[in-house]
Amino acid sequence: MDTVRDHLWIWCHDAGANNGQYSLQGESRMTPSEAAFYLDVPNALMVVYGGKPEPPFDKLSIAFKPLKRVVWSIVGDSSSLRNNEATDLGEVTSLAPKFPNITGGIMDDFFHPKNDKGEVARYSPSDIKGFRDQLHKTAKGLDLWVVVYTHDLELPIRAHVDNCDVVTFWTWNAAGLVDLEKNFERLEKVVGPEKRKMLGCYMWDFGSGKPIPLETMKKQCELGLKWLKEGRIEGMIFLSSVICDLELEMVEWTREWIAQVGDQPLSGQKK
Repeated sequence: MDTVRDHLWIWCHDAGANNGQYSLQGESRMTPSEAAFYLDVPNALMVVYGGKPEPPFDKLSIAFKPLKRVVWSIVGDSSSLRNNEATDLGEVTSLAPKFPNITGGIMDDFFHPKNDKGEVARYSPSDIKGFRDQLHKTAKGLDLWVVVYTHDLELPIRAHVDNCDVVTFWTWNAAGLVDLEKNFERLEKVVGPEKRKMLGCYMWDFGSGKPIPLETMKKQCELGLKWLKEGRIEGMIFLSSVICDLELEMVEWTREWIAQVGDQPLSGQKK
């Protein structure tokens, strides 16, 4: 039986990647696989942050073997400048035959305000099509994922997103979650109603550098659960592994929420 938990993911960086940033207090030492175990979720996205980790990724992938599904970044966060010149696509496609639970590659912090060349993304639509084709040609056919923030909806991103398999949707500032329903409807119009979607859920307000209010956290999780059951999204992603051992109230609330709803059955969803 397919359950809610089968569709829950944790967003991961190298241990300690956000130490001393975003007004977070304390020092995180938790590894990505430990964080997945701590939240009790079976799926992980491992994303390069600040250029780390650097290839090869084989040793890091061993720790993910107990998980059901793993997606690696082919384009890391915006501070991963090496991915502006070259992706980690070749590394991810080479990992896939060795680690059967690797199911895709993701492009993080992908869109940006229009520059003097008229570009709104780190790579062009034709580049993205090439990435997708290479992922699809692997023996098991990997998916191409992309990050879209609410503020990206103002940009002409449709041609880029058309070449992606999965869109992950994020609200950078927690105050913006008051409009989550309206913004999700905007996303459906911008990327198309049939595009596969995941809801990104922050457990800390990184945009403002402060805790997320309890009612705000409840709202995004309850809406995510509702949309998951309705088939409007395929899953929910909790961010991130590097705050799970900082004794944050919303991390602990999320952990309890997952324990409460994780075993609820789902119908009509793919694992």
